[in-house]
Amino acid sequence: MKQEQALATDKEDLLGLLSLRFGSIPETAIQSIEQTSDLNTIERLIVVAANVPDLNTFLAELDAGSTAFKIVGDVYNPIPSPKKGV
Repeated sequence: MKQEQALATDKEDLLGLLSLRFGSIPETAIQSIEQTSDLNTIERLIVVAANVPDLNTFLAELDAGSTAFKIVGDVYNPIPSPKKGV
């Protein structure tokens, strides 16, 4: 019961974080998050959502499913690198 409540709360938190950072979230992403039953996956996605610079990077991680486990590299930097020549 506690794990189910934690999962539901984390899903709400994830969707709220995504909405806050990126605005409108595709319905397919919302459905994918709502259908996820693994607490560890949702918790990892919260970390990803807080660190990626854009929604597309998050969606790619979401599509990777539970097989993804590393959250490293430039694509997980919430502050994009300055563009050359600017």
